[in-house]
Amino acid sequence: MKKISDIIRFLRYDMWRRTLTENDSFLRRFGYGFVRTIVLVIRGFNSKSLNDKAKSLTYSMIFAVVPILAMIVAVAKGFGMVDVIENQLNHSFLGETNMVPTVMSMVQRYLDTTQGGVFIGIGILILLWAIYSFFQSVESAFNKIWNVQNSRSILRQATTYIAIVVFIPVLIVCSAGINIFVHTTVESALHIEKLHAFFHEGSAQCLQFLMSWLVFTWMYIAIPNTKVRFINGLIPGIIMGTLFQLLQMLSVYLIAMLSRTSIVYGAFATIPIMMTWLQYTSLLILLGAEMSYAIQNNEEFEYEHDVNRMSRRYKDFIMLYLLSIIIKRFEADEAPLTAHELAIRDHFPIRLVNRLLGRMVETGILREVYTEEEEERTFQPALDTHKISVGMVIDRIDKQGSEEFLQKPSDEMQACWEKFQELKKTHSTLEQVMVNQL
Repeated sequence: MKKISDIIRFLRYDMWRRTLTENDSFLRRFGYGFVRTIVLVIRGFNSKSLNDKAKSLTYSMIFAVVPILAMIVAVAKGFGMVDVIENQLNHSFLGETNMVPTVMSMVQRYLDTTQGGVFIGIGILILLWAIYSFFQSVESAFNKIWNVQNSRSILRQATTYIAIVVFIPVLIVCSAGINIFVHTTVESALHIEKLHAFFHEGSAQCLQFLMSWLVFTWMYIAIPNTKVRFINGLIPGIIMGTLFQLLQMLSVYLIAMLSRTSIVYGAFATIPIMMTWLQYTSLLILLGAEMSYAIQNNEEFEYEHDVNRMSRRYKDFIMLYLLSIIIKRFEADEAPLTAHELAIRDHFPIRLVNRLLGRMVETGILREVYTEEEEERTFQPALDTHKISVGMVIDRIDKQGSEEFLQKPSDEMQACWEKFQELKKTHSTLEQVMVNQL
């Protein structure tokens, strides 16, 4: 029990009381980062109700399947590759359940309706709106996972979503071309029929996995309204793309088994399995987004427990210390530092550094400067450095926010408030030491 208690304490507290930069060994940094990511994904799954979000996303996906396929088929027609799209569907979950003819007929009717709208273009607008609504719900879920408050503009949303829909058929056509090339090469090199069939089936499976990796990776990078580094989208893209293919294989196996043994659902056995497949696919998509967020923001949770219980005095000290570093570099005409560089310099948790720098920017003590090449924020003094004192900084921080908002304060309280302000002014005069002298 003591060992279990120690493990729980390590995962909840001790593991976060060391920044990754303090670990000298690469294997140790990798191990800490790996375990932290797993813990953060589990925490995010529970705190952000990913299972409930996956259920709501499942219904959005059901309504969007036909419009998205219609758009993919319409794009494929431009390349003359409709047969390629249908062939790829035959190798998917839909093909194994013999639903491709039904789905393709629905897609064709949808396209015919689009072309024969009562008003010119109204069918196209309905098609685009169905696709936009689905991807907008996905983006909203991703933004909540990434703690992003604002969605991108409607124009940027439209261009991003259209690019995703156009990218999928192009990717399918390219993978089909590669598959044909591999098939032709193997056929010319091998004359044994069994080996030829083995290599053909293996290349098709590899391309299916590769296509899933690319789609999931691009989705995790392109959809959230924030900058996601490529490696942080690639890792969950490969993991979730692989799990998606395995889930598809499992669903096909279950349908084949139930079609032989089920006496409850009979021919309708496909429906509950398809609904379950869609729900778990949605859950994999959201778990991948949570993993991408956890990998990129791993450092944000360092010293989390201690930062939340931090004393006012120590918080003010670290804020003044960071300000003194920025002022000294500014006066020495050295390049300004980013928040991440300031955190690495003294092994500070990045969340605390961002929070303190943000407060100083809001109060007009610092200003943000963006570098054109790296597109990162650096920080410089917003005032004459010879006028920035400890008392002035503390006074500005104290005054940040609303004051005197009570409608009917008592006379006793008002007198205490005025006395308090006088004492603060007296105390402030004792703290006029310059920050750059710290």
